[in-house]
Amino acid sequence: MATSIRLSRGGSKKRPYYRIVVADVRAPRDGKFIERIGSYNPLLAKTDEKRVVLDTERAKYWVANGAQPTDRVARFLDAAGVKERAPRNNPNKGVPGEKAKDRAEEKAAKIAEAEEAAKAAAEEATAAAAAPAVEEEAPVAEEAAAEEAPAAEAGEEQAQG
Repeated sequence: MATSIRLSRGGSKKRPYYRIVVADVRAPRDGKFIERIGSYNPLLAKTDEKRVVLDTERAKYWVANGAQPTDRVARFLDAAGVKERAPRNNPNKGVPGEKAKDRAEEKAAKIAEAEEAAKAAAEEATAAAAAPAVEEEAPVAEEAAAEEAPAAEAGEEQAQG
């Protein structure tokens, strides 16, 4: 008979309490089990010694007889020194999805545009601070151009007439 070491849920709604049981793999989660070897109370602090209570001798016996622990129970057994558990490696776990990547790119583009606008505004402000000396010379040049323009227009009228 194939057996597994797994959690069987107890407790009320939103107040979970689990028994660590050895059961036939075909039995339902909260149904018939062969032996209870411990308990797990996730509501207690992680440092509390009563969070996981495990009969290590019986766990060793069942592991030696071929009982397969679930992932969560395997963590408990590893912490108790009953069975080594190889840590899993999922390098894609922390990689954001496509939509998150698109949002990040849009946000980066907006930030870049805002920085460019701020830089341009700063350059205009420095140019405006240096511009009063240039503005004094500019009206003189405009007046000279304005005086030359009527003379040129007069010359054109005479040439046409």
